[in-house]
Amino acid sequence: MDLTSLLLLLFLSSLCCSCCFGAAPPNFVLVFADDLGFGDLGCYGHPTSLTPNLDRLAAGGLRFTDFYVTSPVCSPSRAALLTGRYQTRSGIYPGVLYPGSIGGLPLNETTIAEVLKPLGYATAAVGKWHLGIGVNGMFLPTKQGFDQYMGIPYSHDQGPCQNLTCFPPDVKCFGLCDVGAVTVPLMYNDVIKQQPVDFLDLEHKYSDFATNFITTSAEKNQPFFLYYPSHHTHYPQYAGPGAAGKSLRGPFGDALLEFDNTIGSILTALEKTGVINNTLVFFTSDNGPELMRMSRGGNAGPLKCGKGTTYEGGMREPAIAYWPGVIQPGVTHELASTLDILPTISTLAGAKLPQVMLDGIEMTEILVKHGKSKREMMMFYPTDPSEMYGLFALRFGKYKAHYYTQGASHSSTTPDIDCQVFTVLKAHDPPLLFDLEHDPSENYPLSLEGKPDLQALLERMKRVKQQFEASMVFGQSQISKGRDHNLEPCCNPECTPKPSCCRC
Repeated sequence: MDLTSLLLLLFLSSLCCSCCFGAAPPNFVLVFADDLGFGDLGCYGHPTSLTPNLDRLAAGGLRFTDFYVTSPVCSPSRAALLTGRYQTRSGIYPGVLYPGSIGGLPLNETTIAEVLKPLGYATAAVGKWHLGIGVNGMFLPTKQGFDQYMGIPYSHDQGPCQNLTCFPPDVKCFGLCDVGAVTVPLMYNDVIKQQPVDFLDLEHKYSDFATNFITTSAEKNQPFFLYYPSHHTHYPQYAGPGAAGKSLRGPFGDALLEFDNTIGSILTALEKTGVINNTLVFFTSDNGPELMRMSRGGNAGPLKCGKGTTYEGGMREPAIAYWPGVIQPGVTHELASTLDILPTISTLAGAKLPQVMLDGIEMTEILVKHGKSKREMMMFYPTDPSEMYGLFALRFGKYKAHYYTQGASHSSTTPDIDCQVFTVLKAHDPPLLFDLEHDPSENYPLSLEGKPDLQALLERMKRVKQQFEASMVFGQSQISKGRDHNLEPCCNPECTPKPSCCRC
């Protein structure tokens, strides 16, 4: 055994004697909210959000203040989370996948589930997939390392919703959603069980699926990985009888409460089965709030702009790590990212890393010892990354440099003109430089005049940027492969006329 392997073994042995890694590999529950902003949770300061279970995780776990995703929209962010690689490598750009998209997460990409499967882990995904369906369901979770899947395979607004019920007794969904497509289906593995989905009962189904998976795995003494990418709190918000009308925050708050209730059910299942002390629960969100929906769109707190932008509000997210007896309660200001989750889980499980270029850096030192992050920088790509423009922004330590800025439709309606869709692409030379510890709202660019230290910092950041961009190999764009309406999921594939006949 070489010195590096020996040190790693000693480190894992020191994590927690009660966990007995050799006898009982740890379980993992990964919770991924949708369009949830930095300021949306009670534990992050929102005055009227009702999130008792997430607040419990924060109080008993480690709450991150400087945690980032890799994209300000859904599909690319999910690809990076599951692979530990920027979405530019896997080709999940520009924008997001659609019900009839020809492409999807390439099968030669290795997901967290595929990292854990060789070690005997049971794996399940429940909720929003949004990484493609493809011909014969070739990109669905069951083809990407997950034993089981229940959910809507894309965003629940990617189908007509104007006549669907989102709140009891019969409150119709807000807006039209995507007309001209099939109504959103509920799938189990690769089979459509319901179309259109019943939003009032959807979260109850998800909760039952998740808790049954945990219970069954625990009864078999089988380590497990549960991935729960929720539809909450994406537009259009919905909630069943257990949450509707029970928050002070209206439809958004009710949807958030229903999401929180499912997290509570998962925690209860972990407790009842006696595995909670051997389970890492990690929570975060895919991108910032969709501010164009105003009060129905979420809240970025003190951060600038939201979904669709490379400002902090678009890509800096709430994040909580919870593991009783292993992770001590507290708050960390260390830099971390969804990219780091795959290598961290791999380290904790003793699994082999994929033999590809990874952008993630394992963060066990942060989790277990409240120690320093190994991550020095974070790269910011727009929704439509290209080799021509490269990175829009780069964070290095506490400083962030914007090389390009641009507004987005997702963040329109805010008073800040920088966020709005009519604010076109603008290059900055020298880049706009912010001290995010002093100015997390990115309101006050630092002056470089008479500041040789800041000028030297920018030169160093420029070199880092150039080195990173030179090493980035863009994968073939999966989204640019286009769409085929015949690939849209239909429970009655031979019916006519489509898409209206796709009902069961």
